[in-house]
Amino acid sequence: MNAISRQADPIEDYVAALTAALHGPARAKARMIEEIRDGLADTVAAHTRDGMPYQRAAHEAVREFGTPDELVPSCQRELTIAQARHTARAVAATAPFLIACWYLARTADHDQSWQLPHAAQLLAVHLAGVATVAALLAAAMLATTGTLARWLPTLHRLPLAVAWTGTTASVAMAVATLALATASVLATNWLLLAFAGALAAVSHAAVAASARACRQCAPLPTTRTTVSRPRD
Repeated sequence: MNAISRQADPIEDYVAALTAALHGPARAKARMIEEIRDGLADTVAAHTRDGMPYQRAAHEAVREFGTPDELVPSCQRELTIAQARHTARAVAATAPFLIACWYLARTADHDQSWQLPHAAQLLAVHLAGVATVAALLAAAMLATTGTLARWLPTLHRLPLAVAWTGTTASVAMAVATLALATASVLATNWLLLAFAGALAAVSHAAVAASARACRQCAPLPTTRTTVSRPRD
C-alpha cells in the first residue's frame, strides 16, 4: 500500500462529518448526503481532468463547497422541515382514529344497564377535541410547507410547534389507550373496546416516535444559507 492510499480521503471525512452533524428522516438525510457526495465527486473529477493530483483535487473541492459547519445550518433546516412534515402527516393520519375509538366506546354495548361513566364521557370529549385540533394544525403545517410555501414564508418556530402538537396528540392517545383498556373490562362487548384500545396504542407509538425526532431536530441550527452549489 503506497503512502497516498494510506492518507485519509478528504471527501469521505467531509461526508462523515456532515452525516454525524445532521439529524432528520433517514431517507431525506441519506438523499441529501448522497447529493453532496456526488457534487464533491464531480468537482474532484473536473480538477483531476486538468491534471491535478487526487488529494489536492479533493481538498480543493472541499474548500469550494465550504466547511461542514457552513453547510450544516441550511442542510439541517431542510431536514427539520422534512421531519416536521413527517410528524404532521403522522398526526393527521392517526388523530381521526382517536375520535373513532371513542365512538366505538360509546356504541360498543347496546345493553342499557351499562353506560360509559360520566367522567369517561367528559374525558372522551376532551380527547376528541385534542385530536381534532391536532389534526387541523397538522393539516395547516402540511399546507404551509407544501403548495403554499411558494407564497408564504415558513415560520421559524413552526417545526417546534408541530413537535409539541404531535407530543400532545401522542399523550392523548396514550390516555385513550388506558381508558379504553379499563372500559373493556367493564363492558360486555369487551373485544371491540380492546380492539379500539389497541388501535389507540399503535397510533400513540407512531406519533410519539415521530414527535420525539421532531423535538430533537427543532432546536438545531436552521440558518438559511446556499448549499446547492460550491462557492466560486
